[in-house]
Amino acid sequence: MDGSNDELHNPLIIVEGSSIEADIDEITNCSQFVKEALIENKKLWYLAGPAIFTAIAQYSLGAITQVFAGHLSTLELDAVSTANMVIAGLAFGIMLGMGSALETICGQAFGAKQLHMMGLYMQRSWIILIVMCIILLPIYICGTPILSFFGQDQEIAELAGRFAVYMIPQLFAYGINFPIQKFLQAQSKVMTMAWMSAAVLVFHVFLSWLLMIRFQFGLVGAAISLNLSWWIVVLGQFAYIIMGYCPGAWTGFSWNAFHDLGAFARLSIASAIMLCLEFWYYMLLVVLAGRLKNAQIAVAAVSICTNLDGWEVMIFLGFNAAISVRISNELGAGRPRAAKFSILVVVITAALIGVVFLALVLALKDVYALPFTNNTEVAHEVSKLAVLFAITLFLNSVQPVLTGVAVGAGWQWLVAYINVGCYYIVGLPLGFFLGNKMDLGVQGIWSGMLTGVVLQTLILAGITLGTNWNKEAKLADSRIKNWGASVEPLVKHEQVV
Repeated sequence: MDGSNDELHNPLIIVEGSSIEADIDEITNCSQFVKEALIENKKLWYLAGPAIFTAIAQYSLGAITQVFAGHLSTLELDAVSTANMVIAGLAFGIMLGMGSALETICGQAFGAKQLHMMGLYMQRSWIILIVMCIILLPIYICGTPILSFFGQDQEIAELAGRFAVYMIPQLFAYGINFPIQKFLQAQSKVMTMAWMSAAVLVFHVFLSWLLMIRFQFGLVGAAISLNLSWWIVVLGQFAYIIMGYCPGAWTGFSWNAFHDLGAFARLSIASAIMLCLEFWYYMLLVVLAGRLKNAQIAVAAVSICTNLDGWEVMIFLGFNAAISVRISNELGAGRPRAAKFSILVVVITAALIGVVFLALVLALKDVYALPFTNNTEVAHEVSKLAVLFAITLFLNSVQPVLTGVAVGAGWQWLVAYINVGCYYIVGLPLGFFLGNKMDLGVQGIWSGMLTGVVLQTLILAGITLGTNWNKEAKLADSRIKNWGASVEPLVKHEQVV
């Protein structure tokens, strides 16, 4: 995993001059466009391929636990799904969102060759996220009354609340993990994360089977397996960094990490709000399903679809990470036209993959629930969602990419406002009305959710098309200078280790 030879193989290494801009300006016909698009695709897949695998592998830690729980009983499946989607999902969204601030500033610092700032940015993110973990502890401890307050079935609420308490160590793993990931992604060190995630995934499958099925430890075994797997990921990535594989970017712990925390916290909070509004949107589908007449069947059906949707979203979060790094690197290096071309190529690629997922769900509509449940009633309810679910998968191929553009450009607050309007003013109220008042059940809830996603995707596409990318490149340069000025002269003198 030696990173010393990265420059020999990395197609994303920043070079002097504006040859990339010149090549894009010379596109005058279809063949030239295809040629440049293939070059850009190579850069995107260099980042997206390992990032997709890493996202799927880490998401699968919780999803595989749900699969094993589903073969214990429907109630335990509901409890694990609710704890993962609602309580851990709340924390996951906040931690990932706040950590995503590093996609903007580390990516732009790397593009501007201000490598020494990246380690300090990561340490600032750790400080802010650990404080947030402490703030979130009451949600884990009081999971049962919180779920009951929102109308969740009492049996599900009690078991999910107990499982949430077991999962507190995972909360703090989130707080350390996501800043490390964004720090490594900004330097295109994505293969390291992929290999570590692969090894931990294999370990997690074996340990989950051993504890939950072989030794019959139930939810206690699930919690031990999940907590241990997440902390192995964290410690492995941190060991890679401190062993010297990020030269220039990691210069050791420094008291300077406590400088400029206010400005950094504002961007982190904006990132968290932007992503949390999306994660909570799907989380609240489970809560709405818990208020329907046949709650256990409805929650199981929605949980299976959101689980599968989560796997698909992880693929496109890989593209999200790739385009975020590409945009932030190109803007940081002052190449706005290259940034704009990257967006076009990744949107086309993601949409084509989305069509494949749509076709697969429609072709397998009667069987895609079977790995998750032995209950024929649950499987039938899932099959009724096939058309709506297929359309959701297609939209979720493009939407995370557009969000990645926003993160790379630093538009977190703007997207947060859009998400409030589309998801919480339109999508959720419509889903509640269709599902409960119009008695359309799970299909009504999902239809409302889908309406919000359609609206958000259209707005983000319009904003991206109308953006002045020359202005965004100037803003990136200003951000790097403002945030680096107070720390850069001190780095050499105030290291702790």
